Amino acid sequence: MPHDRVLLARIGAPHGVRGEVRLFVFAEDPSSLQDYAPLTDEAGTRTFRIKTLRPAKDHFVARLEGVDTREAAEALTNHGLYVARDLLPEPDEDDDFYHADLIGLAAFTGDGALFGKVVAVHDFGAGDILEIAPEAGGKTLMLPFTKAVVPSVDLTAGRLVVDPGEWVREEAPPPEADQG
Repeated sequence: MPHDRVLLARIGAPHGVRGEVRLFVFAEDPSSLQDYAPLTDEAGTRTFRIKTLRPAKDHFVARLEGVDTREAAEALTNHGLYVARDLLPEPDEDDDFYHADLIGLAAFTGDGALFGKVVAVHDFGAGDILEIAPEAGGKTLMLPFTKAVVPSVDLTAGRLVVDPGEWVREEAPPPEADQG
């Protein structure tokens, strides 16, 4: 159930006064952003071209065609840069996935019970995390995207298997709940 556009980078705050932007790249190879032109907004209606790209401390600094002032750069803050899914290579290994391909998959437990649905994939720096909306409703759950917790993914069937184990447990009631 692949999506037709894949997020490769997100534009951050302006860098300096001449229209450069901070760029947070999600591609394995940041220089590949220029290979996948044209980059677009999520809807595919606005096109972006990267003129220059250089590494910075925890992000990249980019100059985009047509963005020559700080104000123009500010207007793009938090915009995503997407590429058509069919322009990307297929993952090299059976256990490599594009985040966009995981979003929307049904999550089942090992015994076949519907657990929920993947609503997002996050990477906070320590590895990928699946955000799952539980079938029973309530708050979404965050599960590490590891072989131990997600032993199988079947994109063709639109499902994955989760073993939530200790990752899903009831929160303890506050101490005042014990007072009568």
